[in-house]
Amino acid sequence: MSAGADSGRLPSAYLVPGSSSFTDFLAAHDPGLLPSRRAVPAGAAVEAPHGTTIVSISFDGGVVMAGDRRATMGNVIANRDMEKVFATDEFSLVGIAGTAGLAVELVRLFQVELEHYEKIEGTLMSLEGKANRLASMIRGNLGMAMQGLAVVPLFAGFDLETGSGRIFSYDVTGGCYEEHDHHSVGSGSLFARGSMKKLYQREMGVDDAVRVAVEALYDAADDDSATGGPDLGRRIWPTIGLVDEEGARFVPEDAVGTVVETVVTARSASPGGAR
Repeated sequence: MSAGADSGRLPSAYLVPGSSSFTDFLAAHDPGLLPSRRAVPAGAAVEAPHGTTIVSISFDGGVVMAGDRRATMGNVIANRDMEKVFATDEFSLVGIAGTAGLAVELVRLFQVELEHYEKIEGTLMSLEGKANRLASMIRGNLGMAMQGLAVVPLFAGFDLETGSGRIFSYDVTGGCYEEHDHHSVGSGSLFARGSMKKLYQREMGVDDAVRVAVEALYDAADDDSATGGPDLGRRIWPTIGLVDEEGARFVPEDAVGTVVETVVTARSASPGGAR
């Protein structure tokens, strides 16, 4: 990759027409840069921080995605304010669960992958194309997953062809599944899904979807020690992104704080009961 540096010219690998996939380019010319190509010694036990709960909810015209901020390492809180929800391009979001370091690196590679495609092809990749491309990248990490370093993201975006928000989930083998209405991944997902089943309504607006996402994460944190609940003392709130026809963006922290404080106040009257 460094050949030609002395002459001031790009290496020949950069000048050969090829695939619009940046991942394929790396695999051909410098595979050691791919997250999945970093070998773990046989029999080694790796203690690495893990991201936990991500929820995604469809609303009328788009999708909300939210994640708690806690990363754990065994029974220890490794990080209290980790970001787990990212914009991958103008019209999509991804939330990460699993081995934190690998997941963040995979997201960064996916962001470059989509930008590279847009520059080579001169157009945005379709939403299904993005979902399938992410699936192939997860599939490439299967060897690491078999050694305990799994990455299981949640992907959502606005489909420009249908004018609607769509949600996609994955398994460690790269299986890609379209979800409807709402979904959750991570250690607290079971509790978050139960909460969303009770609170979700079709055709709800974005404000209601944000409120349901906060409620779901609250319920997940109530029963799953690896999921971080709202930290009123440190003022650490969930990260909440949304995507619609106007593009992907994040709900401002002060607005999230207002919703969180409303939810916590409402719950304080009946912490374990109906709302």
